[in-house]
Amino acid sequence: MTTLHDFHATTLTGEDRDLGDYAGQAVLVVNTASRCGLTPQYQGLQELYDAYADRGLVVLGFPCDQFAHQEPGDADEIGEFCTRNYGVTFPMFAKVDVNGKDAHPLWRWLRSERGGLLGDAVKWNFTKFLVDPQGRVVERYAPTTAPGELRTDIERVLPAAADATGTADAPTPTE
Repeated sequence: MTTLHDFHATTLTGEDRDLGDYAGQAVLVVNTASRCGLTPQYQGLQELYDAYADRGLVVLGFPCDQFAHQEPGDADEIGEFCTRNYGVTFPMFAKVDVNGKDAHPLWRWLRSERGGLLGDAVKWNFTKFLVDPQGRVVERYAPTTAPGELRTDIERVLPAAADATGTADAPTPTE
């Protein structure tokens, strides 16, 4: 069975990252954009990371320019924007496609694991996927779902919560 831990991605600084490095952690994977009406969600994502990182949550941001050209910058510009405007300290990755023939393999897998209401395609920036510590997708959230609304689901899949029950409970789909 394929899991998040089977993939690699390039970081915003150009390094190859084995996503197996996040084994044992709850992971929130998000496609991001710097010039979107939903861009202020960076703040909420950072707040989640700050609140839960010490309990085993990592947020992974994947800039994407497939939706109305709302992420036109290069890696340096994206990194500077995220740091300057939102104090982002969670891992950010190189710009990727999330849909279509050139979609990053991670995003093809995420979409196949949890489709949305209109099929598996990502419909806009800030679509979120929650992954349990074993690397399984447990939930997909619509772009308009504010990061703060994910707290209950995140708490259910944090490593300590999953260890206490033997498995993380899968929340119900919302997209």
